[in-house]
Amino acid sequence: MTRAAVITVSDRSSAGERADASGAIAVDALRTAGFDCADPVVVPDGADSVERALQAEIVAGVKLIVTTGGTGVAPRDQTPEGTLRVITREIAGIAEELRRRGVAEKPAAMLTRGVAGVVDPHGVLVVNLPGSPKAVASGMPVIVSVAGHVLDQLGGADH
Repeated sequence: MTRAAVITVSDRSSAGERADASGAIAVDALRTAGFDCADPVVVPDGADSVERALQAEIVAGVKLIVTTGGTGVAPRDQTPEGTLRVITREIAGIAEELRRRGVAEKPAAMLTRGVAGVVDPHGVLVVNLPGSPKAVASGMPVIVSVAGHVLDQLGGADH
């Protein structure tokens, strides 16, 4: 069974001031899709904490990492910056589709700056989602629909 992880990026949730509703939605979707996924890891906003959390999951052997939160335009929203420090190749189409679907539901979704990409040579797929439960619920089917194919390709499978 392929290992997946969810990292919730939120100052308030990491400080215990707000429950992490989004992470649980992502974990449930991954488990339902057949991934081995632990409960969400919650870290504060900021590029450094995102980078550290991603690296820890990669070292632990996780192959699919979904982040929630920190993709907006507020000064502490630095999930994309932390992710770009770790991924070696972007997959812009995933992020574009997530934005397209989000905008169809809520025009402000065009402000999300989330990225998606792979980590070579580890064969890991990383995808950023916004922090709202609704955005995670609508984005997880996109991720689940392509994750298996991406991971197969990273593992050397033919098209």
